[in-house]
Amino acid sequence: MSLKKVIEIKDLFKTYGNDEETAVRALKNVNINIYSSEFVSIMGPSGSGKTTFMNILGFLDVPTSGQYYIDGIDGSHLSSDAQAEIRNKKIGFVFQGFNLLQRTSALENVILPLYYRGNIDSKTMHKKGMEMLDIVGLSARAGHHPNMLSGGQQQRVAIARALVNDPAIILADEPTGNLDTKTTNDILNLFTRLNDELGITIIIVTHEPDVADFTKRKIVFRDGIVIRDENVKKRKKVGYNRDKFE
Repeated sequence: MSLKKVIEIKDLFKTYGNDEETAVRALKNVNINIYSSEFVSIMGPSGSGKTTFMNILGFLDVPTSGQYYIDGIDGSHLSSDAQAEIRNKKIGFVFQGFNLLQRTSALENVILPLYYRGNIDSKTMHKKGMEMLDIVGLSARAGHHPNMLSGGQQQRVAIARALVNDPAIILADEPTGNLDTKTTNDILNLFTRLNDELGITIIIVTHEPDVADFTKRKIVFRDGIVIRDENVKKRKKVGYNRDKFE
């Protein structure tokens, strides 16, 4: 049985500026398919186009030309409202800086995306939020505010928030950039578990080879072009123990 395409990129270009001499060509003729249950790292040096590519995947930027399909929907020329709806329903975001609301609890941070969907009662939102916190091993910290949590715990709250709408994909932009080595391994093992056990499609932007070694596939950009797209032969994997987080 063939896997379902969750991302399909055709002949994608992104240029900043209209002047021929000064225009920056961030992406050049990019063609990529990403399938259900893949775990992909997007790599490349600064200025390679990887962040621009991630922003287009998340509808935070628009291509100059080419086509972008997400979960079968052509997102190339959607209105900003339609993009926002797809972003909320089909994409979960995890950022380097966590992006948590400091004056609200872990649970309240997790269920925030559900408010934008509408027609969900508070009891259902609470139940769903607690389920997501349990998945990341933080149900016992549901009432804690971010300043009461470690960096790794804050990132796991952010991952729970990314999961709460049952997205088709999770986009993670340098998700371990602010974490120490041990906590980085914990977060990457959590991503591995979400991918291996729950089948969630995960795409991580990273400049760190050690992080990419946890994924199943590496896509490398340079000067706006995909120069390498290969499966990871020897994946790094460390046992995940939810109990140690409680």
